[in-house]
Amino acid sequence: MAQRRKSDRIVETVASGVAELIPDADRPDSFTLLLDGAPQSHVDLADPTHLEFEYVRRMAAAIDLIAPPGQPLRALHLGGGALTMPRYLAATRPGSPQRVVEIDGPLVEMVRRELPLPAKASIRVRVADARAAVEGMREAGYDVVVLDVFAGSRTPAHLASAEFIQQVARVLAPGGWLIANVADGPPLRFARGQVATIRSALPEACLVADAAVLRGRRFGNLVVLAGRTPPPIAELTRRAAGDWFPGRVETDLDRFAGGTLPITDSNATASPTPPAGLFSNRK
Repeated sequence: MAQRRKSDRIVETVASGVAELIPDADRPDSFTLLLDGAPQSHVDLADPTHLEFEYVRRMAAAIDLIAPPGQPLRALHLGGGALTMPRYLAATRPGSPQRVVEIDGPLVEMVRRELPLPAKASIRVRVADARAAVEGMREAGYDVVVLDVFAGSRTPAHLASAEFIQQVARVLAPGGWLIANVADGPPLRFARGQVATIRSALPEACLVADAAVLRGRRFGNLVVLAGRTPPPIAELTRRAAGDWFPGRVETDLDRFAGGTLPITDSNATASPTPPAGLFSNRK
């Protein structure tokens, strides 16, 4: 049961830890979801196209550019949080059939109750492990897969292997795209491994991130866009450069990976733990 510490904050124990919904002081009807103190999602119920986190805007830019504006997309979201991206896609591409896989059932219930989904959105949420769910899905069923799974602040190891990515590629349509959020910091060992792993199944790819993160100078999020045809580099570059927090598009992924081999189930590890204090000043 939810325990209200203050009238403006909801705190609840869910399967993955302590979830908090904190209203945004600057935007009415907007909330940040934290799990054990780590920001997971930001949602604006009045305007689902407002995206607070820079890496989420980069993922949204990729979704905007992989198909003509307004065209519905069959979307699979692995990792739910507060359902920011499903809400965005429902607003920008009405009629898109979307499935969300989220392992934390109590979190799903909390989000549905406190941050209701738009009535007309075609969004189905399944409580399950992402890998187990994907392995049971039919081939070529989705135009886009958004991979943004974190257990606390780390991506689980079983979602970081070539065997898993092969299953993701299997459920993508021939012209489909994977959009993956990879969190890493110096020396970017995990990110290099993930780029090599994703490209082993979906070879046409690019990275979008803050320049300092791409250079291995600080911890942050790197967005991977990968498919079987060349990504829309020019428009992605323009969108990244024009963001509130400008980013950079990296296309030379052979150089970025630096000879790293794809990661397999036998040697996969979870993403690194963010440095202490990383989230202390973040909404």
